Amino acid sequence: MRSKDDYRSLTGVQKAALLLMSVGEESASKLVAMMHDDEIREISQTMANLGTVSATVVERLFVEFADSISSTGSLTGTFESTERLLAKVLDKSKVDQIMEEIRGPAGRTMWDKLSNVNESVLANYLKNEYPQTVAVVLSKIKPDHASRVVALLPEAFAMEVIMRMLRMESIQKDVIDDVERTLRNEFLSNLARSSKRDAHELIAEIFNNLDRNTEQRFVTALEERNRDSAEKVKSLMFTFEDLAKLDPGGVQTLMRGVDKTKLPIALKGASETLRDLFLSNMSERASKMLREDMAAMGPVRLKDVEEAQMSMVNLAKELAAKGELILADSKGDDELIY
Repeated sequence: MRSKDDYRSLTGVQKAALLLMSVGEESASKLVAMMHDDEIREISQTMANLGTVSATVVERLFVEFADSISSTGSLTGTFESTERLLAKVLDKSKVDQIMEEIRGPAGRTMWDKLSNVNESVLANYLKNEYPQTVAVVLSKIKPDHASRVVALLPEAFAMEVIMRMLRMESIQKDVIDDVERTLRNEFLSNLARSSKRDAHELIAEIFNNLDRNTEQRFVTALEERNRDSAEKVKSLMFTFEDLAKLDPGGVQTLMRGVDKTKLPIALKGASETLRDLFLSNMSERASKMLREDMAAMGPVRLKDVEEAQMSMVNLAKELAAKGELILADSKGDDELIY
């Protein structure tokens, strides 16, 4: 740093390092825990070389930070806005690499990422690899996920992989590095490129969060302009009535997490079929109490019913994203994890 009293000479990394040093060890440790190893190394190196920084510079940093957050009112991050921002400071190949990484499955390490890849997708890729490579992969990912992948591999091939795993002792680092490199270059990068969000999915999610009258108005207008797109959007929409496709375990999982004050309101406006599904998955005593609650509340505003039902749909999607229940699409043709 040319001058520790010249705020204008600070780089972005130096500002980040100063901010971490200023917020105290407890808060800084929480922030560092969310960083990647290369980020930690870069910021640590910068910290070590900062020397003495004047109080005026530190104050200016916090003022700028507060202004940048508060002036926006709210912040919305998207893949597109992130890509535009990165393109201003990095070359295209580096931007493409980073975007492939974040568009792909979530996870800090390669093995975390693989554990978040749908088992059928991963099995379909691994069945064409050498048994030894597959043995390394299955030994590194989470056991419950590995079991689902093994079940989808051709049986003879799966047994060959299992025998390799049984004979496997310590795996040399260069072997693991080679497998990681291959998976990253040939599998995860292709998966990230192919998983760019479809516009119809985005519109379906937006429509899902509208009130019923507004949603129907937009769907009708879309049908008049482009019937094919309207049909595709409708097929992707997940509504409260689609909860009827949950299995008993899914219903019980959902009910354990739902706001108990919203359940009677949501079911008050539900179809008889859906209402019976939820009531049949409760104890006799709980079912009786819920029926009494619904009867006692009298007429309920449509707006309140829709809000309660939407909260249940959103909870179902959150639980599905965690793998705690499975949602079916609105056509019921396939099971999809949202």
